[in-house]
Amino acid sequence: MQNQLPHLLTVAQGFGLGLSLIVAIGAQNAFVLRQGLRREHLLPVLAFCATADALLVALGVFGAAWMGARLPWLSTGLAWGGALFLCAYGLRALHRAARAGASLQAAQQGAGSRRAALAQAAAFTLLNPHVYLDTVLLLGGVGAQQPPALQPAFVGGAALASLLWFGALGFAALRLAPWLARPATWRALDTAMGLLLLSLGLGLIRQA
Repeated sequence: MQNQLPHLLTVAQGFGLGLSLIVAIGAQNAFVLRQGLRREHLLPVLAFCATADALLVALGVFGAAWMGARLPWLSTGLAWGGALFLCAYGLRALHRAARAGASLQAAQQGAGSRRAALAQAAAFTLLNPHVYLDTVLLLGGVGAQQPPALQPAFVGGAALASLLWFGALGFAALRLAPWLARPATWRALDTAMGLLLLSLGLGLIRQA
């Protein structure tokens, strides 16, 4: 069991960081919630979003680790850059929590065919510049700081966070929609995620 403990802790770190970045008001979450409310091509959309996130995290982690092995100074730079990003995102989440009126509403128009739904999912996922900042650079930079043997565990934890979050939005949409429409819900989520991001950022600074 002790041999598995580092892997479990790394999975938990990847899960916590991945969840803290994905649980935010945004177009992709609103689209998935809408698909769940309409029961419209939900499984393909969930599969696409979760798979895309997993691949992007893996690209960031293993790509940054590969670069860091050839450019030793890059590893330290990624650690400091990731720490600053985490602290900045944590402060931004706390700032959102202090503001009233933010909520998540599902759009009303239909997506139509499965191809149209997947095209919209791809646009919300891949054309959003924040996905590359959050998933590839930030998650990748933090995951690359793990020992090589633990990097797959970090990727798995982050991918699991995406899968569970999108699944909750999609399959529990009818019950979650009124709850997610409340500004107080997002203030509580932003407060929790902001504190988590700040703690992870400070921990990464100590590690760097």
